[in-house]
Amino acid sequence: MKQSKLFPKTIKNAPKDAVSANHKYLVRAGFIDQLMAGSWTILPLGWKVIDKIIKIIREEMNAIGAQEMLMPLMHPKDIWNETGRWDSASEVMYQLKDSRDKEFALSFTHEEIVMDLLRKHINSYTDLPVAIYHFSTKFRNEPRPTGGILRGREFLMKDLYSAHATEEDLKEFYEMVSDAYMKVFERIGFETYITEAAGGVFTENRTREFQVVADAGEDTIYIQKGTKKAINKEVFDKNLMDYEEKRAIEVGNIFPFGNKKYAEKMNVGFTDKDGQKKLVYFASYGIGVTRLLGTIAEVFHDDSGLIWPKVVTPFDVHLLQIGGKDNGEVEKKAENLYKKLTDDGIEVLWDDRDISAGEKFADCDLIGIPVRVVVSEKTEDKFEFKKREDKDSSILSYDELLTKLKS
Repeated sequence: MKQSKLFPKTIKNAPKDAVSANHKYLVRAGFIDQLMAGSWTILPLGWKVIDKIIKIIREEMNAIGAQEMLMPLMHPKDIWNETGRWDSASEVMYQLKDSRDKEFALSFTHEEIVMDLLRKHINSYTDLPVAIYHFSTKFRNEPRPTGGILRGREFLMKDLYSAHATEEDLKEFYEMVSDAYMKVFERIGFETYITEAAGGVFTENRTREFQVVADAGEDTIYIQKGTKKAINKEVFDKNLMDYEEKRAIEVGNIFPFGNKKYAEKMNVGFTDKDGQKKLVYFASYGIGVTRLLGTIAEVFHDDSGLIWPKVVTPFDVHLLQIGGKDNGEVEKKAENLYKKLTDDGIEVLWDDRDISAGEKFADCDLIGIPVRVVVSEKTEDKFEFKKREDKDSSILSYDELLTKLKS
């Protein structure tokens, strides 16, 4: 990709209301744009990151046998009335009427929709278990949509739902999902803790959150020393001597509902092997995809800009052509390197713009691609290689460069 063609260009100054790192750097570097409070456009650079996040999540969900689909975003009032959440969750739900005075809700979650699917298609214990998920927009009437993209009124989420014939089977799958979530977050490079928490508008039971340690986090958690376990401050009632207090960002949560809250109210059952009618055991599991984008920015940055982990970087290499417009040989060399790297499967952002070297270096640090490669008169027939987080660079031949990039 030529940077001269990239939309949009970087912005010199952060938005006036930007306090968090993700708000400052993701906006300035051209990853996101704010339409209104709590509503963000994911721009081309940001979508490349989101696409790689989705790929990681999808791989781990498929690995535990979950099946991907896509559910509607607008739901009839009747289905929410079956569980009583049209009223009990009205504070977070966007509710509206159409021209025929029929009432609907915009999805803030999909438990009721999944239960409706199950009662249409589940008959026997042989139809269970079921594990289905999708990547979908969620709408929540967030009273404080602050912190950049971390807390929005409209956001992208991966939600998974599972139904089981027995409580034991539900518990087993619940642990499988918990492990899969940890794999997702570990692959990104987060320091993540499985955190005991309250269920909010979803359930009265305790649930598990997945919290990433970050100074900008809205949550306070207490980490059990020497483990990956923690307790959210809202339910913490233990001896502080055994725990360490940290600020953290919630990136995922899992809810075990059993067979009462949804299955009983919506009459979702099956016939067991003895011919008896039983209610399904149900659970839901969520990862905030756009929230992960913001969390990565909060965890991986410095004073100059973003530092993308290799697994989710929008490009593998930021190629800087220095002095190219005044020197046809440098421009030709940069173009040849761009083509060779691309042919070798390396994703390259080529800064071919006719601007100063200082501006190019500043934008390179701001955008935060893990590797910078410079082509100039000084490098002659070689290339200057530098990792984003390193101070020092090295001069490499093409073969040496390719080996570094492939390692």
